[in-house]
Amino acid sequence: MFFTKGVGRHKDYLQSFELALREAGIEKCNLVFVSSIYPPFCRIVAKEEGVKDLRPGQIVFCVMARNATNEPNRLVASSVGVAVPSDNGAYGYLSEHHSFGETQDKAGEYAEDLAATMLATTLGIEFDSNIAWDEREQIYKTSGKIFKTMNVTQTAIGDKHGLWTTTVAAAVFLMDIGETKNGSTQGVH
Repeated sequence: MFFTKGVGRHKDYLQSFELALREAGIEKCNLVFVSSIYPPFCRIVAKEEGVKDLRPGQIVFCVMARNATNEPNRLVASSVGVAVPSDNGAYGYLSEHHSFGETQDKAGEYAEDLAATMLATTLGIEFDSNIAWDEREQIYKTSGKIFKTMNVTQTAIGDKHGLWTTTVAAAVFLMDIGETKNGSTQGVH
């Protein structure tokens, strides 16, 4: 899996989305949006490594956050957070967050918090949901059950002339082709 982000501006809503996908490097794929599970044994690779393995027309699964505005000077954000368990054989969580008026740090922190909280509740980590993210993050990480949390976030200010401004952030899944004992191939994470 790799993380990517982009922003696009155009007079047409759909074209602004296409330009955001182009900046993210995933415009040539048929994207299928999936929900929030970070698969067991998944490996995170750099965007540059992941994009080079994509083929035009390929069906690609991703968790995507997307937001758009044609209101001049309106701040838009798209963010995907991830929480990876310490046990590589366990599953983690991905979250998507789309907002208006939030800075990159604030939107990213919120998406990361969402993913970490989902994983923490699954793992039985006790915490007070009313304390700040920084404090909960320390509880999650010192539990020894959560390996890391992170986010990819794209923000943009709406075009001053009213063009559509679209932001995207995505976690893109790559399927490795593994060989079985009888020589046939199968997709594996």
